[in-house]
Amino acid sequence: MKNTGLLILSCFFAGGFAAMPAQAQSSYHDARVMSSTPVYHVIETSVPTRQCREVEVVRSSSRHHYRSHTPGLLGAVIGGAIGNAVGHSNTNKKVGTVVGAILGGSIGRDIADNEYSRAPRLETVERCETVSHYEQEEKLVGYDVVYRYNGEEYKVRMPEDPGATVRVRVNVEPVI
Repeated sequence: MKNTGLLILSCFFAGGFAAMPAQAQSSYHDARVMSSTPVYHVIETSVPTRQCREVEVVRSSSRHHYRSHTPGLLGAVIGGAIGNAVGHSNTNKKVGTVVGAILGGSIGRDIADNEYSRAPRLETVERCETVSHYEQEEKLVGYDVVYRYNGEEYKVRMPEDPGATVRVRVNVEPVI
C-alpha cells in the first residue's frame, strides 16, 4: 500500500510537469546586414494659387445714370415761344405753341441723348481666378533590410537604417 501511494504521487508530479508549457528562453545576437534599401512614397498635395490677367472689355457709353429733364423742358419752352411768334391769329398761335413745344421738347431730348451716348470704349480690367497647382514630394517611410543569421536570410522593414548589423532576439523552446 505504501508503494501504491508513492506511485500515485509520482504520477501526479509527472502529469503536472507534462501539463505545464515549456517556457522559451530568449537571447540577443547581432546579425550581419546584407542590404538596406530606402523606401519612399510619393505624396501629392494640391496648392491653390491665384492667377490674374489683364483683359480688355467694352464699357457702355453712359457716364451718368441720372438724366436731367431740363433739355427737353427747355426745348419745349423755346419751341412753344417760336410757335407762338409764328402764328398770326389767336388759334394759329395756340396750335403753333403746342406744335412748337412738342417739337422743341423732342429736339432738346435728342440733343441730351447725343451728349450722354458716346461710342463704346475699351477698358483694361484685371480678372483673377484660383487654380490648383499640384506638387509631388517623396517621403521616406523606412528601409527594407535583408540580414543573415545562422546561415539563413531574413527580410524586414525598419524605420531607420540599422547600419552594418541588426540586433535579433532568438527564442529557444523545446518541441514537445
